[in-house]
Amino acid sequence: MLHLLFLTYTAAEEDAEPFVRDHVAFLEEHHGDGIFLVSGQTAPTTIGGAIIAQGVDRAGVEQIVRQDPFVTHGVAEYTITTIVPGRVHPALSALLAQSS
Repeated sequence: MLHLLFLTYTAAEEDAEPFVRDHVAFLEEHHGDGIFLVSGQTAPTTIGGAIIAQGVDRAGVEQIVRQDPFVTHGVAEYTITTIVPGRVHPALSALLAQSS
């Protein structure tokens, strides 16, 4: 199962600045545990960011995003889209098989 996480600012982008360091630590933690495969800012950055996550069910990913400092400080929220892969490029097959 894959999850597309879209982070949207609910306040001015400048309001999120005090929490960037903690948000980056949050990202690094979940990249380190193998749940976040890709993360980055969207273009334009005023929208927020996006993450591709795997290895947890929907409830698990919902719990994780509630811990993001941007969310806990009320400056952003997530929209989650869950994908059950039907067809997978061979380059990703082994990676996705590990999360099953």
